[in-house]
Amino acid sequence: MEHYERHCPPPERRYNCLIPPPKDYKISIRWPASRDEVWKANIPHTHLAEEKSDQHCMIVDGEKIKFPGGGIHFHDGAYKYIVGLAQLDVELLYLCFGAYLLPLDIIATSLAPNDVHENQIQFALERGIPSTLGVLGTKSLPYPSRSFELAHCSRCRIDWLQRDGSPLLELDRLLRPGGYFAYSSPEAYEQDPENRKIWNAIYGLLKRMYWKVAAKRGQTVIWSKPLSNSCYLKRDPGTQPPLCNSGDDPDASWNVSMKACITPYSAKMHKERWSGLLPWPQRLTAPPPRLEEIGVSAEEFHEDTRIWRSRVIGYWKQMKSVIEKNSFRNIMDMNSNLGGFAAALKDKDVWVMNAAPVKMSARLKIIYDRGLIGTVHDWCEAFSTFPRTYDLLMLGQSFLR
Repeated sequence: MEHYERHCPPPERRYNCLIPPPKDYKISIRWPASRDEVWKANIPHTHLAEEKSDQHCMIVDGEKIKFPGGGIHFHDGAYKYIVGLAQLDVELLYLCFGAYLLPLDIIATSLAPNDVHENQIQFALERGIPSTLGVLGTKSLPYPSRSFELAHCSRCRIDWLQRDGSPLLELDRLLRPGGYFAYSSPEAYEQDPENRKIWNAIYGLLKRMYWKVAAKRGQTVIWSKPLSNSCYLKRDPGTQPPLCNSGDDPDASWNVSMKACITPYSAKMHKERWSGLLPWPQRLTAPPPRLEEIGVSAEEFHEDTRIWRSRVIGYWKQMKSVIEKNSFRNIMDMNSNLGGFAAALKDKDVWVMNAAPVKMSARLKIIYDRGLIGTVHDWCEAFSTFPRTYDLLMLGQSFLR
């Protein structure tokens, strides 16, 4: 998967110019209608839609591409499948069909590479679904440790065992104490000998990581990870995978190689056996425990929240007279700090990609602890997305110093 990872493009693909829209481009369909249909002309490469039309996943219908919410893996529709997962009472998911989680007040970020399908993420962003380009390859995902309650992979064909299980160990880094991993493979693979061999190897690795099966139905299994470091300390010497070195920074994620080791919890998380976060939506405005790790006081946190709430009210009043209703859906905060801007938009029908500049990346963990989403980014480089995918860019204070 290395060739799908972020890299410097060859000279002929470096564009220092304005990117024109494709022929017959139309203003995107407004949310929430966009969840279920987009303009075909707005997606330059439509062979993915044509390929999946017979699977009830997406259907080409005249000038539009429609998304019925099914697919060969979700015979009863994605929504019913998700309701089954949502019974786990999680607040934040990392999966590919986040559109159907939004009515449940769950925010997800969908992740997929720019692979042979070319534009899975472009479809998602055109629909108004939180999404970003990325791949479980050789580099860590650009998120801090303990960011998610649940990771999900449907029709999963990721090679989880490559490089001594580094992709699974990366999920372990990202999941909070007691977090879940939902894994679904195609039903047709159930009796396949090679698939059974892979399944047994994955099961063996997760068992050595002390993950437990929380639920299993057919080809869908949900694992849960330990609540503390206690089980790791009881392992026999030399058990693989090893614990990461105590000097490793579990939150370092920009251009950092994955490590084939288990990321232990901090002393505080280990002692308390949980993340210390309040339920949603209280956590959005409550100072999270990890504030002390970045040297920010609860008073500073509350003041930042208050300031951004006031600013957003002012912004919205100014824009109402000149902007059409529902014209904003995909928003990016280019210098997200503590996530106050995104938090102030909670009651608006929008989602915010909080981009934390590399030098301020330690603060991204606070954004995830608030139940928001984001990514680390170096603004000396291009952002990994498609043209015309955001309706509003926000820069609260300059980071170009």
